[in-house]
Order: sequence, then structure tokens, then C-alpha cells
Amino acid sequence: VILAGGLGTRLRQVVSDVPKPMAPIFGKPFLAHQMDHWIRKGVDGFIVSVGHLRGVIIDYFGDGYGGVPVTYAVEEEPLGTGGGLLLALEHLGGDKPFLLLNGDTYFDVDLSGMRQLHEQKKAGVTFGLFRATEAGRFGGIEMDSSLRITSFSSGKAEVGQLANGGVYVIDPAALLGFDRQAGEKVSFEDDILPRLFAEGVPFCGLESPGRFVDIGIPSDYASAS
Repeated sequence: VILAGGLGTRLRQVVSDVPKPMAPIFGKPFLAHQMDHWIRKGVDGFIVSVGHLRGVIIDYFGDGYGGVPVTYAVEEEPLGTGGGLLLALEHLGGDKPFLLLNGDTYFDVDLSGMRQLHEQKKAGVTFGLFRATEAGRFGGIEMDSSLRITSFSSGKAEVGQLANGGVYVIDPAALLGFDRQAGEKVSFEDDILPRLFAEGVPFCGLESPGRFVDIGIPSDYASAS
């Protein structure tokens, strides 16, 4: 599941005519680079949550890309990252863990390691983690020796601290009790995750040394190439 329905307000001054995940890198949409990466990792299908300028994404990828099917969860109005996820779950089918990605970030995680940890620990959510290079921009994470997450906070990571990389392996059952009212905006990071954590859903994390790229702000987009 790829969350690609945001308005991209921070990047609009340099990329205004396409949704943020479609910002061009070497003449190719960022989202296409990202899909290429995950197909190489073994992903065999995408559900893309779309909203703002969604026609640009749907017209480019159609119902398949790189030999794998692509379906769309369409936000008729902005629903937030959590609302987009809950909408996408309706297209998921089955009860196996799924991969959740943000459409404006690329993170080369150890996917097989995350899947193995998720299964071994019977986690509800397993986070891909990296070491923050900027203070106060990324969500800070603390874990115990068993890789169980003991605390997390949005936008509070200090330089060198473990931070949330926006790549998750999620057990769909963990989200069954989360209801969204019609038209309600819900944040995955600020609403869904804190509630699941408070309810005792097991959170685990795996640090990955792979490259992390976030094109959410102009300076990082400029360096993404």
C-alpha cells in the first residue's frame, strides 16, 4: 500500500503541476523509481491511495506497472494518511501482513529481515528505522534489547537517534477495530499508531543501513537525484 494522496504543500513552490510522488527525477516520476525498487525486492502488487491530482498517477501507471498489478483507493476528499490507509484496506483482501509506504519517501530497508522479525515477534506493526541526520524532523523511536518498541514520538528524533523511516510491515488484524467517520481526516502517525500502541498492539523495529530519501521539502527534492 502506497500513500500518495497528500496535497504536497511544502513542495508546491518547485513542483506544482503534479502530485508530490510524481515529481520528476531524471525525467521519471519519483513514484516510478520507488515502485521499481520494491518490485526488485519481490513486491507483486500495489494499492495506491490517491487524492490530489490523482488522474496524473492513474494515467501514468494504469492497472499495471513493471509486470505487477496496480489498483487505486480513491479519496474523493482529503482523508489524511490514516484515512487513505483505511480506504486502501478495502482493496487488500486476505489476512496476511502487508507493506505500507509513503509516496514521497524512499528507504532501502532490509525487507526480508523486517518480515522475519514481524513473524517471530508476532508484531502488529514493524517499523523500518534509520539514524536521524536532522534534529526535530523525524519521529523518534526507542526500543528494548528484544527490538520491541517502547516509545515513539512524532518529529522528536535527535541527530543519531533511531527514527521512523515510514516503511512498515502491518498485520491487517491490528487495524480491524479502527473506525473512521465519513469525511473524517485521520493521521496514521498521529492518530492510528498512538491508539494501537496504547491498546497494547506489539510494535517492533529493525534498523536498516540503506539509503533514506525524503522529497517532501524543496532542498531534499533538489538532492534526490
